Amino acid sequence: MAESSNVATTVKPTNHWCESEVRQAVNRAQTVVVKVGSSSLTRPSGHLDSAKVDAIVSSLARIVGGDRRVVLVSSGAIAAGFGPLGLDERPEDVVTQQAAASVGQGLLMQRYETAFTVEGVRVGQILLTVDDTRRASRYRNVRRTLGRLLDLGVVPVVNENDALATNELRFGDNDRLSALVANIVRADALVLLTDVDGLYDVPPTYPNAKRIAFVSDVSNEDALQVTVGDSGSKVGTGGMVTKLEAARVAASSGIPVVLTDAAHLGDALEGKATGTAFAPVSHRDTSRRLWIGFAAAPRGRLTADAGAAKAVLGGRASLLAAGVIAVDGDFSAGDPVWIDDESGNHIAKGLAAYDSEEMPAMLGRSTTALKRLLDPEYAHPLVHRDNLVLL
Repeated sequence: MAESSNVATTVKPTNHWCESEVRQAVNRAQTVVVKVGSSSLTRPSGHLDSAKVDAIVSSLARIVGGDRRVVLVSSGAIAAGFGPLGLDERPEDVVTQQAAASVGQGLLMQRYETAFTVEGVRVGQILLTVDDTRRASRYRNVRRTLGRLLDLGVVPVVNENDALATNELRFGDNDRLSALVANIVRADALVLLTDVDGLYDVPPTYPNAKRIAFVSDVSNEDALQVTVGDSGSKVGTGGMVTKLEAARVAASSGIPVVLTDAAHLGDALEGKATGTAFAPVSHRDTSRRLWIGFAAAPRGRLTADAGAAKAVLGGRASLLAAGVIAVDGDFSAGDPVWIDDESGNHIAKGLAAYDSEEMPAMLGRSTTALKRLLDPEYAHPLVHRDNLVLL
């Protein structure tokens, strides 16, 4: 989209990144994660559109041919199963959705394999569940597998395992999954494709809607004063809210993000002014801290008193037993836990140093008291600062 009165004023900057730097970072990115949703792959009827698949593959093949690495996070398995199952639209019940995904995932991959083969590119299928990212050992295994595929010049096509995932244990949409995958492969850029050209200051169907070209701080809710309408499609599960959350996760991990119309994928990859660019934070955490912050599922909660909460939020402070007033949940040492303030707000996530059954006797006691009354092994922080990530 050309710059005009239909482009809103840039959200005021709070870090050193400017829009052109973000877009050039995407253009230069050696490892790119691209997420495409069902609405960008289907006809108005909801059935898979081969022409749209071919167009996306063509844009990706051009940069793979230039020695860049691509991971494609793709929805569409349920939509691909519509036709073979005789369904006119996305089913409402989970069991039928899973049946459609079971039939459609193979058809979707077959379509991708055919299109990429024409371009001389190999593809591999990766189906993930929440458990594959919430457990550290499985998270590392996913990272190794994806990394090896990329080293071999293969384009991994990643999707949630919709045929097996349940509502209680699922990513919920591939926007969130794409941000996690970008973290897992240490991507240099994330491109989120949708059926509108970026983020707008009001729902894009409004006549006075203006596209926001650049967001410098996606975590600043006061700066990001936009009205997000219900932009979810009839064939998908996501919407603009989930895309903003994905952009927040990726940008907070040091990854530049562009959100744009699927028809403009090629322009986005070339660094052109399409869609909305999101600036990343200036630093990038280790893989371990990224896993704690964005992938690990907490198994319990530690409630910090006002002083401890202030110390944790101040940065680089461990959570000591003296500052914890309550323990909830059933967890073991090494499991992720929420750290809450006294009002019940999540302020951090971290890895517990002790089992949940050990902690009650430790609460409110100083390090000296723990050594004297219990055992020197209980003198360590409940959550060490190296295993703690602020939210």
